[in-house]
Amino acid sequence: MELKTEYEFVLPVGYVDNDGNVHREGVMRLANAKDEIVPLNDLRVQRNRAYLIIVLLSRVIKRIGTLNDVNTGIIENLFAADLRFLEEMYNRINEDEATVRVTCPECGHVFEKEFGRLGE
Repeated sequence: MELKTEYEFVLPVGYVDNDGNVHREGVMRLANAKDEIVPLNDLRVQRNRAYLIIVLLSRVIKRIGTLNDVNTGIIENLFAADLRFLEEMYNRINEDEATVRVTCPECGHVFEKEFGRLGE
């Protein structure tokens, strides 16, 4: 089984660049430990915890439309609906809940068992 590390998306509204072009299709990759640790040292995050998602998304979004250099300036200028969409997507693809297939030893029925988040 191959691990999927990149996920395509289509923004609900789209990012509008300085020339008026709308960019909606993009790619987000799975976050690694560094992606979640480095932003904590960012002064903008230290001053305003809400800025964390801006820095996180700028690290894991590989492309929006034809823009391959996604930075905090681009994320800051997304419409609120697009920011919410990307935050939900980030949480969904980086979820730390695990689901495994389990077979009942008595009847042979196969079902999925979900395990809770770490630390709960």
